[in-house]
Amino acid sequence: MIRLETILTPGRSLVNVPGGSKKRVLEQIANLIGRDLPELDSQDIFESLVAREKLGSTGFGNGIAIPHCRLPGCTQPISALLRLDAAVDFDAIDGAPVDLLFVLLVPEAATDAHLELLRQIASMLDQAEVRERLRKADSGEQLYQVVLDVQNQNI
Repeated sequence: MIRLETILTPGRSLVNVPGGSKKRVLEQIANLIGRDLPELDSQDIFESLVAREKLGSTGFGNGIAIPHCRLPGCTQPISALLRLDAAVDFDAIDGAPVDLLFVLLVPEAATDAHLELLRQIASMLDQAEVRERLRKADSGEQLYQVVLDVQNQNI
């Protein structure tokens, strides 16, 4: 089983990210990952995330979204975690605006392991205590630490 801390880094865990709109947030995610992993093209990431959203919103409910997509050129799962400075409309299933986003990019030949990663993320974010801790985090390091703490409880 792939563990979330192996695909997420403190550098891709950000607090107080300016929101604005769903499209703007997806653009910021693409730019963040593109800066961190220059072998991946920010525009490709953005277009892939937007294309996935057109199939159906990744707004999960409770202020959470899990934007995810298959990405050409991606060789292993990559994740990012963002807490927005202000919630944005993400067409979530419960209609609530989103302020927490856990992003998952996977290779084009996605496998059951990638579905398992989505399940892990959704399961973690379904816990009210976890969402509260993520919303109280003052830094990217604290966001990342919440994920580590949850992973270590679920061994």
